[in-house]
Amino acid sequence: MAMKPAPRAGLYSRLGVGKPFDQKHDLVTSPFFSPLVLAIVRLTLGFYALFVALFHLIWDAVRGHGAGSFFSYFTHLSYIGVIAYYFAAGVQTLCYVTNRRKGYPLQRWPRPLQFLHVLLYSTITTYPFVVTVIFWALLSGPSTFSTRFDSWVNISQHAMNSLYALIEILLTNSGPSPWLHLPLCIIMLACYLGVAYITHATQGFYTYSFLDPHKEHAKLAGYVVAIGIAECLAFCLAYGLVAGRTRLVRRQTDAVETPQAIDEWEEVERPGTSVGHAV
Repeated sequence: MAMKPAPRAGLYSRLGVGKPFDQKHDLVTSPFFSPLVLAIVRLTLGFYALFVALFHLIWDAVRGHGAGSFFSYFTHLSYIGVIAYYFAAGVQTLCYVTNRRKGYPLQRWPRPLQFLHVLLYSTITTYPFVVTVIFWALLSGPSTFSTRFDSWVNISQHAMNSLYALIEILLTNSGPSPWLHLPLCIIMLACYLGVAYITHATQGFYTYSFLDPHKEHAKLAGYVVAIGIAECLAFCLAYGLVAGRTRLVRRQTDAVETPQAIDEWEEVERPGTSVGHAV
């Protein structure tokens, strides 16, 4: 009898939303510390990032009178994404702890919300690297550390943002993002160009100088392509680091379990014991 072909994975499965969703609770656990510690770490870092963003916004409104353009910068938008993920993941992890590690609310929510959560994870583990590289390579200058405020904000939003990404990549059990997320991340980056040029049309300035076509001319296309390539490289970097962490943890787990299995076998087979012998 001919074998039936294996069923094709649905769209949601290819987008990283299995059914059941996160059966092994990878999104709310860590190979290095307990879920409670992970929840505390996520919420603490989330509150810090929220404080940075709010303080920066209020400072711009009161001192610089530039709060109207705050949400026009990709740095701020990606940083808000980090805040959103850390709070969402922190709350879900805390619910997992209070539910005695039997599950967490996101597992019961509609699949579109589950997809948005894992897609947000893909953005906060890739966009920060792009922001960090572009800022320190193209945009930083003497004013970067001109005042204590500028130093604190730039370190928090252009250096610690990548640290936030690395924490989620290296210190949790979250698996690698599906490759189908990569084009979605690039599309969202392309959509930001619309935000930048709308800002120029409505407020009369370019959020980033390299986006000025009158100044950069043909180089503008090169910058746009380079940013897309940077996102691809960041995605591959995150994917590789997650895969490496997964293999390392699995290898260490096997190394710990193997001696225990041998000890149990020796206990069964040890002469003079009745365990494991026929009566």
